[in-house]
Amino acid sequence: MQLSTIKCEACRVDSPRASEDQRREYMAQLPEWQIVRQDGVDRLQRVYPFKDFVAALAFTNRVGEIAEIEGHHPLLITEWGRVTVQWWTHKIGGLHTNDFVLAARTDQLTT
Repeated sequence: MQLSTIKCEACRVDSPRASEDQRREYMAQLPEWQIVRQDGVDRLQRVYPFKDFVAALAFTNRVGEIAEIEGHHPLLITEWGRVTVQWWTHKIGGLHTNDFVLAARTDQLTT
């Protein structure tokens, strides 16, 4: 199943983190993303290149729109010519299926 078509679910403190098998399966659909560890927490990260700041800012706003729809918010760093996006689930201190789904939807914003 394509990640971008999976419905996000409400996350609670006791929600399960994505298993190692799930992570491998999901990452196969997200070849441009990396799992990075920051402050002891695994996060999905991708840096998107743009031709200028205006294009980067427009992309940032589109990511913000999908984040608001799902009630799940990434770290966004907008700079001249690039945007860094990190998804992770604060409540569980790691990666949930929702993070991979939203990473896939983020990728769709560039097509």
